[in-house]
Amino acid sequence: MVLCGVLDCFGDNSDAIVDALAQDSSAEKLSYVGKSCYKILQTKHAWHHHKLWNVTSGKTIGSLHQTPKPTIFSSTDAPEDGHDDWFPEKMFAIMSRTTVWCDVMSLGPPDGIFLTKFNEALKTIAENAKDSEKPVIVRFLMGNIVGMPTNCNSLVTELTKGLPDDANIQLWVGAWRKGASWNHAKLIAADGRYLHTGGHNLWDAHYLKNNPVHDLSIEMEGRVAHDGHLYANAQWQFIEKKQSTCGGQMVDHLPDSVPLIWKTRVTVSEYPPIKAAEFPPMYSTGLVPTYDKPEGSVPVLSLGRYGSLTIQHRPADDAFIAMFDSAKKIIRMSLQDLGPVCIPKTKVALPGCTWPKPYLDALARAIWLREVDVEIVVSNPGSIPGGLTPLEANYGNGWSCVDCAAEIIKRIKKQFRDADDVTLRKKVEENLRICFIRHDGKNTYDDGKSIGNHSKFFIIDDIAAYTGSQNLYVCDLAEWGVVVDDETETQKMLEDFWNPLWKSSYTETDCDVQEVMDGLDIDRDGEVVNAFSADGRKKMDEAAKMTMLASGEKDMYDTCEESTHSAIPVAE
Repeated sequence: MVLCGVLDCFGDNSDAIVDALAQDSSAEKLSYVGKSCYKILQTKHAWHHHKLWNVTSGKTIGSLHQTPKPTIFSSTDAPEDGHDDWFPEKMFAIMSRTTVWCDVMSLGPPDGIFLTKFNEALKTIAENAKDSEKPVIVRFLMGNIVGMPTNCNSLVTELTKGLPDDANIQLWVGAWRKGASWNHAKLIAADGRYLHTGGHNLWDAHYLKNNPVHDLSIEMEGRVAHDGHLYANAQWQFIEKKQSTCGGQMVDHLPDSVPLIWKTRVTVSEYPPIKAAEFPPMYSTGLVPTYDKPEGSVPVLSLGRYGSLTIQHRPADDAFIAMFDSAKKIIRMSLQDLGPVCIPKTKVALPGCTWPKPYLDALARAIWLREVDVEIVVSNPGSIPGGLTPLEANYGNGWSCVDCAAEIIKRIKKQFRDADDVTLRKKVEENLRICFIRHDGKNTYDDGKSIGNHSKFFIIDDIAAYTGSQNLYVCDLAEWGVVVDDETETQKMLEDFWNPLWKSSYTETDCDVQEVMDGLDIDRDGEVVNAFSADGRKKMDEAAKMTMLASGEKDMYDTCEESTHSAIPVAE
């Protein structure tokens, strides 16, 4: 049974409410890592219970979904053609199980095989729904990336190609941006039972062609899938609210390709255009079939954030800090980066960009106070997959492992004024290990292109593991992921993913102790800018353009949009 002391009756004013205590009886089964999350969430973010976080359960299906396949860690050979075509096929299989309701969320529109498989999944859903009394609800939600808003009309056209005229489906494709925030979550949720989530975008060239970037997702079955649907609701409500205004109605009658200068941009298209309402319905657990809890289910926490859709609250951020602060032995991370995006060919952060100091503070406390080991694998800077250009894809923000280590050690000095250099050096030598991702000790593919990492994954004390969309470097996007809070399942993740990754990647030479100590006085934050001045806005606009990454079929985006922003967006 779940009780909450706050009634959901204040709309967008939730950040002004003093949260009462959220109670969730499922929390009794959590480990000390999970309980650390729950403690901060139930007190600080009670309002967002069942929206941005929940204590629930789920069964992990098979191994973590890795692309490229984990065998690549023990080989220096380039992946063969078709090396990971299984991955969009897996998405097709999950989506095709839908009988009532399906939510799909990603940064940008699918292309290539991904688009083909989504189209095939919709055909399968339509075939299975022929005799259903009600149409199956399908909601596709994308981000309106700065400068490249999603063309919802084009995506609807491509997704519904070949569907019969009487297809018993109602489909909506929507996209939004509010300032420097947009959707970055990646998930498929079907019937409140089947879930796929993680770091993968839906782009062929990044994952299925030559020099693929590494990424990680997880497939689950069980009650946690409800949370994926519920997480999507607020973003659809935002789209409806904004498009229902006078300005929104005006934009609705303009082609998606018309450039806009507004900080908020929402778009939505529906299918079939006459039968379907302008906006989709909202999900609730009572709309889908009930089922028994799958055998093998374990405790799970769902963690999310909405970016600027909420004024202050970022539940997932606080949960991450609590997890790091709960660590007693070891923290293991596979990340794209820790530091902000650099100006190309420099180690100067873009204006307004900073390092994630709250996370670094927690890692510093773990090392200094509790002698916790911290192991981090990051992307090689400037990794470009699939023959793309640096303007289309660039995994790795430009920092070295030494830079990352120095920023963590600096946070020890900041928090503990009595920390001396001798002890700090010992901490670097004994407790902090950071390296670039490698295949069998090699950090480039055969053609000399560096190997990229896009996963967002960490393990605490080998008993709880996060897999999701949220990077640890600073970017205020809408994110979602899950913590599997079970030692047995976490051990499987260690064996299947982390151990091969670490064995292949780690070398002491990536993080020279003396270089770390020599770099403690370097200021690696970007230039402080005044967002309210014309010069400041100009600098931040330029930073936004340099930071933006997107890929996919070009007719799925509208590239002529002008923009003004009050913060730095990151679109990886």
